[in-house]
Parts: sequence; C-alpha cells; structure tokens
Amino acid sequence: MNIEQLYTGCLAQGAYYIESDGEVAIIDPLRETAPYLSRAKRDKATIKYIFETHFHADFVSGHLTLSKQTGAPIVYGPNANPTFEAVIAKDGQEFKLGKVTIVALHTPGHTMESTTYLLKDETGKPYAIFSGDTLFLGDVGRPDLAQKGNERTQEDLAGMLYESLRSKIMTLPDDVIVYPAHGAGSACGKNMMKETVDTLGNQKQMNYALRADMRKEEFIKEVTDGLLPPPVYFPLNVQMNREGYEDIDAIISRGTEPLTPQSFEDLANTTGAVVLDVRHQSDFIKGHIPRSIFIGLDGSFAPWVGALVADVTQPILLVAPEGREEEAVTRLSRVGFDKTLGYLKGGIAAWKAAEKEVDSLVSITAEELKSHLIDKIPIVDVRNDNEFEGAHIPDAIHAPLGSLNEHLKELPRETPFYVHCAGGYRSVIAASILKSRGIHNVVDVAGGFKAIKEAAIPVTN
Repeated sequence: MNIEQLYTGCLAQGAYYIESDGEVAIIDPLRETAPYLSRAKRDKATIKYIFETHFHADFVSGHLTLSKQTGAPIVYGPNANPTFEAVIAKDGQEFKLGKVTIVALHTPGHTMESTTYLLKDETGKPYAIFSGDTLFLGDVGRPDLAQKGNERTQEDLAGMLYESLRSKIMTLPDDVIVYPAHGAGSACGKNMMKETVDTLGNQKQMNYALRADMRKEEFIKEVTDGLLPPPVYFPLNVQMNREGYEDIDAIISRGTEPLTPQSFEDLANTTGAVVLDVRHQSDFIKGHIPRSIFIGLDGSFAPWVGALVADVTQPILLVAPEGREEEAVTRLSRVGFDKTLGYLKGGIAAWKAAEKEVDSLVSITAEELKSHLIDKIPIVDVRNDNEFEGAHIPDAIHAPLGSLNEHLKELPRETPFYVHCAGGYRSVIAASILKSRGIHNVVDVAGGFKAIKEAAIPVTN
C-alpha cells in the first residue's frame, strides 16, 4: 500500500493518491490531472476510483476530467446531487482497492453530503481517514457553507457535525492517521495547524472541537463563533463542482494566447476584462498598465483572486513573468476563473516599446515612514483582524484587504496616505485596487509591518 499526499500550498489543499496491488484511488483531486496520471503510470497501476469528500467551495476539483481520462467512477457520499453520472455511496459502503478497503462514512455538518473515507489495511484494521473538511488538524470545517436551497441554519449543521465527529470519527482507534483536505491558510476553517498529517489520538488531545467532555451546545457555540464571511466565489465553485465545467486543456490553450500590446488593449476595452498583473510586487511598483490589478503569483495568489475579483465569469488578461503564463492560467482555473483571454507578449517592456501609457506606485521604506510620522499623515493597515489586534501603529486606519471596499470613505482623496501589510505583498494589492478606482494618493510602505518594527516605529495593541 502506498499513500501520497499531494499538497498545494497556495490553496492549502491536500489531494491523495492511494495505491494497492496495481489499483489506485484518488481523493479530492485538483483540476490539473497530470500528477495523478503520471503516478499511476509510474506504478504501472490503474486508477479505479475518484472519491470526493464533498462539493468543494474553495477550489474546482479535477474529478470530471480525471474520470473522462481514466473511465474511473466518481464517488460521493449520501445526499450528493451532482448533475453528472456518479456513484452515490451509502453510509458504510465498502470499496475494494487491491488488498485494502475504503469505507464511506457519512459525516454531515460541513455540508450535507460531507463524507469521510476510512482506509482499512490488508488485515481489515482501520489505518487512516481522509476527512475532507469534516475534521482538520486543530479545527473542524465551518458549518456556514450550506448550498442554496438548504433550509438548515449554520447551528443546525454544527449540531450535525458534532454528532458526526462523535459517532463516526472519535470512535476509531487513536493510531488512525488523519489526512485532511486543508491546512493552515484555508478559508474553510478558523484555527488549523500548520502540520498536514497527524494521528487521531493526538487530535483528541490538541483539537478543541474533539474535547471528550464537550457538550453539543458548547460545540455549536465555539464552532460558529468568529466566523468571517466566506469568500464570494465559494458558491460559484460549488456550482461548478456539482454541475460541471470546461476542460482545463481548452482553458490553458485560450489563456496562453500571446497578445500584442495593441490587441491586448483592444481586448481590454471591448470585453471589460480585468488586467491582472501577476509579477512580483517590486516589478509592479516600478511600472504597470494603468488601472491593472496586482496579485502576484508568489503569494496566496488563487485565494486572493477569488476573494477580490470574486466573479468567476469575469474575463481576465494577464501580465505575467516570462515563462509563467501557463502557471498563472492553471492556478486561476483551480478556483474557477476560466475566462483568461491571453497574456501580454513581451510584458511591460513591449507595452512601453509600443508607447502605451504606464503608471507606477510610490513606495517608501519604513525608515522614511518614520521620518514622516510627525506630519500626521494617515496610515492604513490592511492586515487581518488578528494581526492588527496583536500590534499596530497608533491611530492607524484598519482596513483589512478582504474588506477594503467597505473602508473607502475613510481614506483621504487629496493628501497622501500610507498603506502597509505584514511583508509588502498585500499592501501592493490594496494600492493597485485603490489606484484602479482613481485613488492615486496612496503610498506603499515596503516590507510592511516587519520593516516597521525593525525601524523601531512605536506600535501599540
């Protein structure tokens, strides 16, 4: 038996490859299927099953493409209602895979169809669970992502999750390995550990939601407390996972179309496409296409696109580092953004050579900021709530990047103001969004709060 976790840091997502005696099961695959196919070829094995733990909200799964390529059936748990052909497993149904067995354990709560897959070894002993968004390391799945048409409240679902954990998962042996669908950084939970594999016994000790003496009412209160609104694109990804989507090869072919500066500009004007600049923030600062949005590939790219662009039907034109165009299109498609129309061939250098208009962003060091503090120029902190509450510059305006639009009225329109994040990535995203809305008096603080502390600028909490 061979188990491989294929972890994607940008999405904090774990897909799984399980092989036994020449037969393979894939659990929660990403949209690009080549990694699974290449592993099966390496092992001279056949992909027999594609298991889905639920209809994912934070990414588009590769289940349909992989099934088309291999002929393997897609398996969901009870209550799933896909519009395509799939096996809807019964609670407790077993699936033989070589010399091992995979058992579907219906564990509703995160969603109604959420299912945990129990892997039993050759002797029939419980070996591992693939818990999807039901159980994370350090946390459990949020219960507020009920699909449209579901009459149940988040409290109802939290109560179901409590029962699922205690009747289906906590009764398993402590040495069972837990393989979750997500880790720290995912918006599908609140308090996930940075580790991506653990034992159930350790989770019973570490995970607040698995306390043995926890009453159902306590669980519901703790699990629902402090939930941030889910990203706007989540329901759209659920819909794509349930109803289907375009093949990724067609998306990559269209999205990697090289465009001259003139054709790029014409498409932007005629389609209303967002010009998405995915280079490093330092390159964006030096020069970029006016009104373009910066979200760099070298940060939490896909989740921020999902949170800030939001509408997966929005056409996109790319300004990308040379050689990384296909990577950008692929990572956009992982979260359902399939309408990339092409990229600027030759990048900003070609744009400048064509004598097209170029904008730039004013950026200063933390040391320079320190010298300007006496001028009482407003400072905007775009970090999240926990970061801000931990420490911040006194009198700073707190405008978390994910809700920046709600704070526009607080920003001065005539005089300069400074914007910073933790390390310099999110502040440039924020500045690009503000400039795209005609707010050009924004000044970036390079290096963010890390540099601010190193410059000994006074902070408070």
